[in-house]
This record gives sequence, structure tokens and C-alpha cells, in this order.
Amino acid sequence: MPVRRQSAPSRSSASGPSRSGSSREPQPPAATHVPEGRLIDRDESWLQFNRRVLEEADDPSNPLLERVKFLAISASNLDEFVEIRVAGILQRLEEGLSLPQHLDAGGLTQAQRMERLRDRLHQFTGDQGACWNLRLEPELKSAGISILRWRQLRKPEREFAVRFFQEQVDPLLTPVTLDPSHPFPRVLNKALCLALLLRLKRRNRSNNSSKVLGVITIPRSLPWLIELPDRSGQRNFLLLEELIEAHLSSMFRGYSILHRAVFRVTRNSNLYMQEEETRSILESVAEELHNRRKGDAVRMEIGASTSEEIVERLLANFELEPWQVFRTSAPINLSRLMALYSAVKLPELKFPEFHGRRLHLEQTAHPSASIFAELHKGDILLHHPYDSYSTVENFIESAASDPNVISIKQTLYRTSADSPIFSALKTAAQSKDVTVVVELMARFDEASNIRWARELEDAGGQVFHGIFGFKTHCKLALIVRRDSTGTVHSYAHLGTGNYNPVTARFYTDISLLTARPEFTEAALRVFRYLTAEWDAGPEAYRPLMLAPVTLKTDFLTLIAREAEHARAGQPARIIAKINGLLDIPTIEALYAASQDGVEIDLIVRGMCALRPAVPGLSERIRVRSILGRFLEHSRIFWFANAGQEEVFCGSADWMTRNLHERCEVVFPIVDPALRQRLRDEILGAYLADNLKARIMLPDGGYERAPLTSPAVSAQDLLMQISRSQEERPGHAQPAARPVLVESAAEPAAEEEIILTKEQSGL
Repeated sequence: MPVRRQSAPSRSSASGPSRSGSSREPQPPAATHVPEGRLIDRDESWLQFNRRVLEEADDPSNPLLERVKFLAISASNLDEFVEIRVAGILQRLEEGLSLPQHLDAGGLTQAQRMERLRDRLHQFTGDQGACWNLRLEPELKSAGISILRWRQLRKPEREFAVRFFQEQVDPLLTPVTLDPSHPFPRVLNKALCLALLLRLKRRNRSNNSSKVLGVITIPRSLPWLIELPDRSGQRNFLLLEELIEAHLSSMFRGYSILHRAVFRVTRNSNLYMQEEETRSILESVAEELHNRRKGDAVRMEIGASTSEEIVERLLANFELEPWQVFRTSAPINLSRLMALYSAVKLPELKFPEFHGRRLHLEQTAHPSASIFAELHKGDILLHHPYDSYSTVENFIESAASDPNVISIKQTLYRTSADSPIFSALKTAAQSKDVTVVVELMARFDEASNIRWARELEDAGGQVFHGIFGFKTHCKLALIVRRDSTGTVHSYAHLGTGNYNPVTARFYTDISLLTARPEFTEAALRVFRYLTAEWDAGPEAYRPLMLAPVTLKTDFLTLIAREAEHARAGQPARIIAKINGLLDIPTIEALYAASQDGVEIDLIVRGMCALRPAVPGLSERIRVRSILGRFLEHSRIFWFANAGQEEVFCGSADWMTRNLHERCEVVFPIVDPALRQRLRDEILGAYLADNLKARIMLPDGGYERAPLTSPAVSAQDLLMQISRSQEERPGHAQPAARPVLVESAAEPAAEEEIILTKEQSGL
């Protein structure tokens, strides 16, 4: 099968190839046609990813409540897929973009793409329901945890529930019967509702007792699960809709209730903004958030036994096709099962508690001075959550409280409601120069980011929103400090994850803390690019690689260089750990490198359009996906480079949106000991995993990695290494000796088993 090679100049160092021209690369075409069979469709690849999440819910080796959590995550993922991807396809269909000249990258029209997806979506919804009804709910009941129906409540429980309804629920409900004076209420995106088919009990002149529809929107401010009084050690809950259904007759007096049904509508949640000179981006995003709640309906979930008459009336109201109705016998909105996970405090049904190791300098009397002094000794590399995120928090908090710190610059993409980092920035803004680039269009976090931006401005900080049309997705902070001699030094944090202390406990990410002048000066130029679209030329950002300026070309150059080494008979290998691989030119470059003899291992958590292990195309490419208790979020890129290895980390995946439509930063790891840690301890563990890894097949499907002895779970292995080194020095240190685990749950008692090169893939 012929391969179109990507030509790129040779790259000999981390400084990168020279590149002239504008600081923005030209945007790629909307869709690049690729011959059928060379790529896996991105949407089908996404569904494969979410199926792997659902498999974790079905996996009995996971603790029971963690399985409930995985089911909730799969439901939340599916919601986002429907309201973004499916909604986008339907919108393009509505706009008439389904002609032969409007083929997508897979050579299909939008109508063909939608036809393929809808059957898979229905199948997946059914599989989610089966997971809950046939496995999780019975196992929870055996463990003493039940979600009861109203008819199952005993007298004390019913009395409790009635009081709760009267005091907490009834005052918030607004029952509506539909007639010319009472139109269908505006149903918000993913709001849970009750529909009732009613008949007036008494005939009168103006009414011949025909059927009418009644609707109740269930307030989001109320808990979905109501915990009932203890019953002999049992933990029992009642669904909110079940409680409301038990009181319907009191809300529709004068009507007979013929049928009832719980339903939920998912709406188009894409944001569509146009640049307007008269409005700020903050005002534009705020208005679009309001519009998002009222987008067109794209899916309706409803009980499996719902009467056809109710379904038909709802279909007509929401202007949906029959295929857009998803019937289920499981509770509507399985993502809310996260509430059950949070409510039940039974450690034996959850993963054992884990806290990452801390740097010893954080225990000193003056951690602020210590961390800056430590950075003058060498770089600090952190692998979260195995290394505590408190180091990053302390880095920002120390800068905020240190009177010698002059200025703080930072990007914010997502953060938590009570973030100590955000509080530190607000405090610092009262006495220092604080500049924050807040990304307002971080999907589903827009409202909180608007609030952060306004609060920071009120505190005295300078707030910017990056370059219009490019999301600010890079993760970097820059501290400028004057020491006791009056000398000014700069310190930087560069990362792969968001400045979110909550998600940092269960997302795997890489942080680099450094005082290297070449890094801090480059970071300063990146901030100027973000705040002023400062066109300093692509070389100005070295040794960093910046999207959309150099990153795409840099990656293609690195891949082509490995191919050149392979052709010359020199060591050539690529290992990339990313969240998604969809960019077509990058995939084609990997295909070409594989044919030239480069061995390529890709650790791709989610979507992957590359088709591995195809003879003549990608036979040297292996793709694996790892799902476990932590969300794999770090991006690591390792290149053998003829024995002069180079390692990079950063915020970007190999996806078109990251390379062309976002501001991203990828940074080299230059300290040899830190490179060794990334290669041997971290990448080595992921490549050795044979418990949680799935291997991608040429057809786009996945199968479990072959289980060999010893059994290896990368995340368990990395936790064991972390526990064995409760405190770490701050400066550069060699990789820890990888200690394998005998099973996914139990660590080896005494004996240390070292990963061989064959086991680690290195």
C-alpha cells in the first residue's frame, strides 16, 4: 500500500528546526479525504474508548463502588458525545452538508456517518442498562446497598420520605398541564422530567374529557438520591423521581393519570461565536452559555415501558426522529450514580486511599525560600498523582506570599471551586504584578472561568483571554523573584495537566519546575504571544515547541528524523503517550516511519484513528490503551535519536485541534536523570502493563493484553514505587527501581522483581 511521505528537515537537537513565516500556521482544510481502510473513524474510535470504560464497570476485579463510578463516567462521556459530536453531525445535516462533495475524512457523507453511529449508540445504551440491572444493582444489594422502589418502603421509611417531600421537594415543583394558555415548558439540557398522560375526571362544555399532557421538571437543586433511615445495617436510597411520582395525584387534582414516564432531553451544546468588535469575548461566551441551555434537542432518554402516546407527543414537541428516542429499563441519567459513590463511605468497596509522596523541602521551616533554592540546584520532575500536587500548589502559594517575588504569570484552563492556586493569585494581585490568561471556552467550565476572570480583575490582577480563535490550553506559570543581593531570577512551572488540585488526585500528569534561563525566557515570550499575539518568529520560543507556531512541524520533523536514522541503520524508535491520535499528517508520517524500520509504541488513552499492525503499512506500530483508577492524562514523547535520546512532555495531543487550533506548549526534558526516570520508570511501566492494558487491533477493536507472569498493572506499580519513597529530594534523581506487583490488588510482600527490557518494552 503506497504511503505519501512527509518531507521534513533533519533535526539534531531540542532547539528545533528553523522555520520562517508567520507565527500562525495556515489552517488545514475542513476535511482531508483518506482512502478507505487507512484510518479508523474518530467517532467509532471514541465509542470503542467509552466501551473500555464500561468494561471497567463490568470488571469484578475492581471494587464494587468503583465499578459504579466507571458506569457513571461512561454515561457522562456518552452525554458529552451526544451533545457535541452527534449534535454537530445533525446540525450539518440540517444545513444541507450531506452531498457527495461534502465527504468527511473517512469518505462518508454526514447522513452515512449518522446512520452508522445511531445503531452503535442504541447498543451502547442497552449495554449500560444491562450492566446496572443485571450486575451492579444485584451486587450492591448483596453488599447491603439498595435503591428501593416506593412500594418497597416500610412505614418508617415512607414517613421519612413523605416529610422530605413536603418540606424539601413540593415547594420547588411546578406542575403544568398543556393547553393554549400553558405551552410546553422550556426543558433545559439534560434536565430530568416527568411526563403524564392525563384525562379530566369531569366533562364540561369547554372540555370533552380528551387526553392532555402534564409535565413536571425535576429541580436540579434537589438530590437525585435520597438516603433513607438505616434498616438493620442496610444502606437504602430512593430516587427523587420515584418520590415525586408517589405524590402526583396531589399535584394534578381533577385529573386521572393514565400513564407516566421519566424522561431526559439532551440538547446541542456546541458554542458558536462570531467575533464582534462591540463585545468582549467574555460577554460573548456568557451569552452563548445562556443559549446552550436552549439548543436543539438531539436525544431523548425515556423509560422502556413508556406508552407510545406519551412518546409520540414528546417526539412532536421536541421535533425528534424516532431513532432519537433511547428507551432504557435502568434509571434515567446514570451519570448521577456518582452520587451513590460519594454517599456510601465503605472503604472496602473502593480503591484503597492513596496520597502521593511529597518533596522533603516542603517540610522545612521556610518552604518558599527552599523551593526557589532547590531549583537552582536542578530541575524537579513530578509525576502526579504519584508525586503530590502540593508541590505545585506550594510553588504558586510561596510566590504569592514571598515579599521578594515581583510578578506572577500563569495560564488557567480549568480549576476547582476552592482552588488554593486561585486564592493565592487573588492574594498576590493585591501587592504584585499578576497576569493570568484564562481560557473562557474550556468546554463545560466556561461559567466558572468567567467567574474566576471577574474575581481576579476585581482583586487587581490583569486578566487576558488569549488569542481569539485559539484556545489557551498550555499549562505554564512564570515567577520573577529578587533575591537578597538584588539579583532577579525567574522560575517556571510547565505541565501536562490543569491547575486543578482536585483532578490532580486522580489524573496522571507531568510537572517540570525549573530555573533554567532558556526555559524561563522562552516562557516569557509565550506569555507575550498569548497577551499581544507577539510575532517574534518561531525560533524565539526555543527550546519550547509552541502551537500553532512550530509544534506541528516540529513533531513531523522528529518523526522524519527517526525514519532517517532507521534507514541509516542507527537506533530508531518512538514512544508516545497521548490522549488522542487523530491528526492525519501525523498518522501518515508514522506510517512512513514504520515502513522505514522505526519501531513505534503508542500509548493512546482515547481516540486513535491510526490503524496499527497492518502489513506494508504499519506493521511496526503497536497501540495500547490503559484504563484504571487514575485517568491517564500525561503526554510524553520519547525519541531514540540514534542513541542520543530526546524526551518531551506537554499539553498537546496528536490531534488537529491541538496542533492548529489551540495554544499549546511542549517542553524538552534535558536533565539525563529525569529523562531516565521518564523512560524506565514511567514509560517502562505502561509498556509492561498486562492487567489494565488493551491492545488495539488492525480493525479498530481492542483486546486485553496477554497475561504473563509476573502480572503488571502500571498504576499499581507506580503507586508501590511512590509508597516505597515517601519523601523525595527536590533535585534531579535517577529513576526508581520498578517493583512489580503480584496481582492488581496485592503488592509483593518482600521480594523486589525488576522489570526486564522485554517486559517493559524498552
